[in-house]
Amino acid sequence: MRQKKRFIAGASCPKCKELDVMMLFKEHDVEKVECVKCGHVMTQPEEAVQASTRQFEQVIGVFKPE
Repeated sequence: MRQKKRFIAGASCPKCKELDVMMLFKEHDVEKVECVKCGHVMTQPEEAVQASTRQFEQVIGVFKPE
């Protein structure tokens, strides 16, 4: 089940290089980023997000390009 999707301002797709086409959503407790233009998908498990988060900081998602 998909939750509400959020667009990432200023982000470009690593595959098609288009700007402002990346959306972030959570599916089955896994955060995903998908390009609405070409369909390229990146996933990152929750443990990797927690490792990148500072104490008392609220983060929607942290993704490191491939």
